[in-house]
Amino acid sequence: MPEIESLQKLAHLVTENEGLYVRWSRGPDWDLRKVSSTDDLTGVRLPGLSASALDVEDWWGRRPVNIWVARRLYDYCHLPRVKHPRTRPWLLRGCEAARGPDNEPLVKDVEPIAWVADHVITEARDIVADQPGPWGPIDRDHPSETW
Repeated sequence: MPEIESLQKLAHLVTENEGLYVRWSRGPDWDLRKVSSTDDLTGVRLPGLSASALDVEDWWGRRPVNIWVARRLYDYCHLPRVKHPRTRPWLLRGCEAARGPDNEPLVKDVEPIAWVADHVITEARDIVADQPGPWGPIDRDHPSETW
């Protein structure tokens, strides 16, 4: 599978194509054997693979697409640490089958497109760090607040 080598290239793909998602896992060879995700809390098998939609929402307006894509990547950049060291992002096209317990799209009829290179995640982190508001990945193992 090819590899996307820059955030700019990924932003261009998102601009030119609807229905793209990014998934963090060990890859399509691993995922497409089972074609579903599992809810970590309950163990329930979900009707598709959990992924993050990359389509730019209308409310985003004419803001830079690279910031949109950087944030979508950055939200889950902690997963290699908490899931499996070989977890990495890959781009796919598919059909949304349902929503998962975190309201994430659950995708079926998956068509793998490309890996996202590690240095693209570094680019995404840098862009997020340059934004005016504080932001961190969605990391349940290191919550910023306790109950």
